[in-house]
Amino acid sequence: MTRPILSHILVTAFSATLALAPAALRADMVDIAIDSHILPGFHRLADRSRVLSETANRDCDANSVDLRAAYGTAFDAWVRVSHLRFGPTETDNRAFALAFWPDSRGKTPKALNALIRKNDPIIDDPEAYTAVSIAARGFYALEFLLFDAPLQQAGTDTYRCALTRTIARDIAATSAAIDKDWSERFAEEMRQPGARYQSEAEIRQELFKALDTGLQILVDMRLGRPLGTYDKPRPKRAEAYRSGRSLRHVVLSLEALADLAMILSADTPDLGDDLAKAFATVRAHAERLEDPVFAGVAAPGPRLRIEALQQDIRNLREEIGLTLGPALGVGVGFNALDGD
Repeated sequence: MTRPILSHILVTAFSATLALAPAALRADMVDIAIDSHILPGFHRLADRSRVLSETANRDCDANSVDLRAAYGTAFDAWVRVSHLRFGPTETDNRAFALAFWPDSRGKTPKALNALIRKNDPIIDDPEAYTAVSIAARGFYALEFLLFDAPLQQAGTDTYRCALTRTIARDIAATSAAIDKDWSERFAEEMRQPGARYQSEAEIRQELFKALDTGLQILVDMRLGRPLGTYDKPRPKRAEAYRSGRSLRHVVLSLEALADLAMILSADTPDLGDDLAKAFATVRAHAERLEDPVFAGVAAPGPRLRIEALQQDIRNLREEIGLTLGPALGVGVGFNALDGD
């Protein structure tokens, strides 16, 4: 079967990357990943989430232009680091507290409606709110309050306003905790193997797994869920479709993953050039869809274009495993989506 993306990489780069001894890799690769990719990403998330909370405190109306804009900016920041599912994002299930998705059983609207129906006073206690159902926390819960018509009519305006502020504040607190842990502790643990990581090879593998995890999320979840099957497409399973962000998340993720791939491939310039071109091609393909919520999965022509994008990313992930992994002297192993 021919591969539309990166078909030439195995010929031009694979043998060269296999021949490169991992010991020859730049010692500062990990520092560059931390200082130019990870820390700025989580600083941005913490800052944008703080602005989101401040905006909600000033104006909690679901139709507020300012609130929706702040929500979108903070959500963008999360998507750009959503592949980094290790370290501080794992603590206390913080990644899920920010992004409980996919929600195949519809737990988020149920959890929010339960709070609204009872006028539950737990929303007045920020610390206590961290113990509510994780489905009632994070960006997807806030999306329901800002963009879902039934939720916008549930209960009283006063309670929904307070709940909106509580969720925004919780997002900000969780984001700040992740950023603090990275800045004060985890970054140094990655820079100095011996405690959490026994060797630099383990750290390189962690970063490579993050890249692979991000690509897997794109293939299986961000595209796979709305595609469903040809006979049974699932457009309402698209991520963040209520706020019109489904395609945007694919593009943002591709941009962030390309940045990480460039850092990890910097010691193999030919491979790095090929990966840069491949990511740019796939991103351009995504942008040409002009289908913000993947509604086209239900129509034959547009569906084929979305399936082609999914296959492009699948091919890209496969080739990265065959080329970049050996260049780094690592394999994927178990990634963040494999469970226990």
